[in-house]
Amino acid sequence: MAIHRRQFLRTAAGVFAAPAVARTAWADTYPSRPVRIICGFAAGSASDINARLFGQWMSERLGQPFIIDNRPGAGGNIASDLAIHAPADGYTLLYASTAIAINQTLYAGKINFKNTDMAPVAATVRTPVVMEVNSSLPVQNVAEFIAYAKANPGKVNFATIGAGTLQHLSGEYFKMMTGIDMVPVHYRGAAQALTDLIANRVQVMFDIVVSSLSFIKAGKVRPIGVASTTPQELLPNVLPIAQTVPGFEAAGWQGFCAPLKTPAEIVAKINREVNADMADPAHRARLVELGGAPSPGTPEDFGKFVADETEKWGKVVHQAGVKID
Repeated sequence: MAIHRRQFLRTAAGVFAAPAVARTAWADTYPSRPVRIICGFAAGSASDINARLFGQWMSERLGQPFIIDNRPGAGGNIASDLAIHAPADGYTLLYASTAIAINQTLYAGKINFKNTDMAPVAATVRTPVVMEVNSSLPVQNVAEFIAYAKANPGKVNFATIGAGTLQHLSGEYFKMMTGIDMVPVHYRGAAQALTDLIANRVQVMFDIVVSSLSFIKAGKVRPIGVASTTPQELLPNVLPIAQTVPGFEAAGWQGFCAPLKTPAEIVAKINREVNADMADPAHRARLVELGGAPSPGTPEDFGKFVADETEKWGKVVHQAGVKID
């Protein structure tokens, strides 16, 4: 895993190693035709909605359509494989998510590519996980939950939206860091999971904030912690889990990647436009409204982040023994 991480960091830095003349020529003419953004999740998903927002911005700013191509399936692997093997000319981009970090270990031996086969371009948003419990559970905060779980070993069930998802691995990560015993219960989606959380068939869930926000506001579930280092705009009164469990952090995230060897100046140009989008007050407000914290930075920043996430979730997958059939 450490070797793969170093390779990905070298990719992020080396993407700027092309000759200066070639970089300038590419930048002057790009884009001269429509650009395809491959999204590994269905139309209407959080990734799809955000990809379309950034695509619209770049279409307006760069004068060519940025078209979303939804290729759902295999946890995002179909889209990743398609994008990685596309021509490295800047006209195919991958709208990546947390799945690319998780899948490197989760699908080891079942996929024929690595994160080091793609060039990091730009991070877009991060969406922290919220830890929420059934409203009748006699706990008001993370410390009380840990005490309750230790007093009731094996009797606490946590809902997920499927084995190997961020929601599942966040729960496994929490178990690893606290030493408590919880049983994962896998559902086919957040709606079913939240229905059973409300009905107390499961007692806790680690979910993306925006997915659960309406239920939290309606008082149907109780948030007891956010998996970020600071409180979130959408849940300003909910304390970070890390205040009780130091170092605990879990978030969904998104960003743009490109096929390896995509010209450096194209990568830089897209990065500038994505960062400009997040700096625009109206666009930033819309991203926050959708539950994402804008996370501008350089391709190198994004490359390091993806490498760190790949290593982190790889350890959780291994230690928890998570398997995909």
